[in-house]
Amino acid sequence: MTRPSEAGTGLSRRSVIGAAGAGALALGAIAGYGVRAAADEQPVVTDLSAFPVEFTGKHQAGITTPAQDRLHLVVFDVTTQSREDLIALLQEWTEAARKLAAGNEVGQFGAVTGLGAAPPEDTGEALGLSASQLTLTIGFGPGLFETVAGKDRFGLKARKPDLLKKLPGFSGDRLRDEISGGDIAIQACANDPQVAVHAIRNLVRIAFGRASVRYSQLGFGRTSSTSQTQTTPRNLFGYKDGTANIKSEEKQAVEDFIWAHPGDGPDWMVDGSYLVTRKIAMRIETWDRESLDGQDLIIGRTKGSGGPMSGGDEFETVDFDATGDDDKPLIAKKSHMRLAHPDSNGGVKILRRGYNFVDGSDGLGQLSAGLFFICYQRDPEKQFVTIQRSLAGLQNDLMNEYIVHISSGIFACPGGLGESGYWGDKLFA
Repeated sequence: MTRPSEAGTGLSRRSVIGAAGAGALALGAIAGYGVRAAADEQPVVTDLSAFPVEFTGKHQAGITTPAQDRLHLVVFDVTTQSREDLIALLQEWTEAARKLAAGNEVGQFGAVTGLGAAPPEDTGEALGLSASQLTLTIGFGPGLFETVAGKDRFGLKARKPDLLKKLPGFSGDRLRDEISGGDIAIQACANDPQVAVHAIRNLVRIAFGRASVRYSQLGFGRTSSTSQTQTTPRNLFGYKDGTANIKSEEKQAVEDFIWAHPGDGPDWMVDGSYLVTRKIAMRIETWDRESLDGQDLIIGRTKGSGGPMSGGDEFETVDFDATGDDDKPLIAKKSHMRLAHPDSNGGVKILRRGYNFVDGSDGLGQLSAGLFFICYQRDPEKQFVTIQRSLAGLQNDLMNEYIVHISSGIFACPGGLGESGYWGDKLFA
C-alpha cells in the first residue's frame, strides 16, 4: 500500500524561516520553495547559505556561483552502448537535479511516501535539511565523443569541440589512470556536506546499468573565492589561496575568460565553459618542517596577512620589480605567486573553485591530503595549460618540492537550461 506523507502535505522537505531583516527580497527568494507559512505571515530567511540556488539560467550554476563550503564530485564511465539509453539517463538526471537544487526529494514519491514493499525513490538522508545552496554542474569528457582508437561511440564525434582534448603531460606529474579522465563529471557543491553527498548518491543510483562511477572526490574548505562578498580562504599549507581569482562581479573578466562565445567552437558549447580538475597531493609533514621565512619565500606572500612579499596587505598591487637591501627581488623568481600571476602568463586568468581534501592516511602513516584543484575557462590550452607550464617542474615553481599532481581531467560543460530541456540536449539535437 502507499504510505501517507509523514508531513501530511506534498510540500518540499525544506523549510527555511526566521528573521534576518531581508524583507521583500527574502520573501521573493522563498516563493515557490515550499515554506510553511500562513498567508498573513511574513517569514524571512535566517541564513542565506540555506537558500536554494536557481537551477535554470543562461549558464550552469556552480561555476560563477559564490563558492560553497563543500564538494562532492563524481566522474562516470558510460557503460551503455545505446545512444537512446544515454539520452534517457541525461533526461532522468536533469529531472532529479531540478528537484534536488530546489530542495526536494527525487522521484514521484521521494523517500517515505511510496510503496512500503519497494525501495524508496529517494535515499532520505537529506530529509529535514535545507537546500544549502546546492548546485549541480555537468561536463562531458573527450571519451564520450570517441574512443582512444577513434571510434564514434554515440554519433557525437563530429560534435566534439577542438578544445576538448586530453591535457598534455607536465613535468613532475604522477597521474593515476583510475582517478583521471572519464566520460561525464558532475560537480555537487553545497554548504552542508550531507546535502552534496545525498545529491551524488541519488544520481549514481539513477545511472545504474548505464554508467558506473570511475572515481569520486569529497572536498571541504573552499580554496578560492568567486565573489567579492567572500573572504579569501586558506589551503592546507596555511596560506590564503586565490586572492587574485576572478570574481563573479567582474563582468568583463567573466566574459573574456570563462564563457564560450559563438565562434569558439560548436554551437552547443556557447555560454558554457571548460572544466579542468587536478588532484594535488601535498607533502604536509615535509612542509610543516619548513621555516616560516622559507614558506613565505616559496609562496611569494606572507602567511599572516596574505600580502605580497613586495609589501602591503592582501590586495596590495604586486610589485615584481621591488628588491631588498641585497638587490634581490622581494618576490622570488621561482615563487608560486610570481609564476602563476597573469603578468607571467600573457595576462590570462582562470576561475578557480578548488577544495581541500583529506583522504585519511597513506601506508606510511602520513596524511593523504591536499588540494582538489578545479578551474573553469573559455580556452583550456590558452589558459590552464599556459599557466601550468609556467609552474610545472622542480626547475620552475619552488612549491613543487612539496606537491605532486596525481589525477587530471577535462570536461566540456554546456550552457544552462530553461524551464524545459535536459543536460546536453543541444549536443544531441
